[in-house]
Amino acid sequence: MYELRQTRTQRVARVLILLFCRALIFILTRRQVKGTDNIPERGPLLVASNHMSMADQYFVAVSFKRRLIFMTKHELFRHLPIRLLVQAFGTFPVHRGGMDRKALKQANRVLDSGLALFMFPEGTRSKNGQLQPAFPGSALIALHNSVPILPIGITGLENIKKGPLWHIIHRPRVTVSIGRPFYLPATSDRPTKEKLRELADFIMERIAELLPPEYRGHYARKANSDGTKD
Repeated sequence: MYELRQTRTQRVARVLILLFCRALIFILTRRQVKGTDNIPERGPLLVASNHMSMADQYFVAVSFKRRLIFMTKHELFRHLPIRLLVQAFGTFPVHRGGMDRKALKQANRVLDSGLALFMFPEGTRSKNGQLQPAFPGSALIALHNSVPILPIGITGLENIKKGPLWHIIHRPRVTVSIGRPFYLPATSDRPTKEKLRELADFIMERIAELLPPEYRGHYARKANSDGTKD
């Protein structure tokens, strides 16, 4: 199980990783961050973002003014060197596509400790950069812990696969838009799977509102109907 209290070595490693990521992002992109004033300074927080590339969480990490704990796919933990690296960065594994009770328990521990938990409600990267239907896990965690949710929309990372030389030449603009925290609507009864899917969609709709129309995908119609201009 991931230890919330890091050793001195892990803390130093995390700082070095963040410094390296910040330098690399500065060299390869033009990063723009909007809405940092929306980040609560303390207290439990569920941070939810769209997912376009392996770099998403690093852009969020260097744009955030407090420590984040990341829920990350378990495949990254298969090899010891990578496992040690991502653990120092502040991650714990989750098996995607099903109910991973161990990961849910760990997520509850993070929020019970008053920390910020980061996750991708879609569960996997979008192949076309547009929002995909969300899994119910994010809604389940938010409901169980009664915590505020901070939506984040990332744009500009659809060209990440073109390689470092292309990025050095073009330095594409990557925008991290941070929305206002919100709570899920209260439910009196134990939520059904269908209700959890509905609430996960509610989270994704808040993310969609932070994105240009061409990124909204599955949630385009709802975001537009809520008054967001195309």
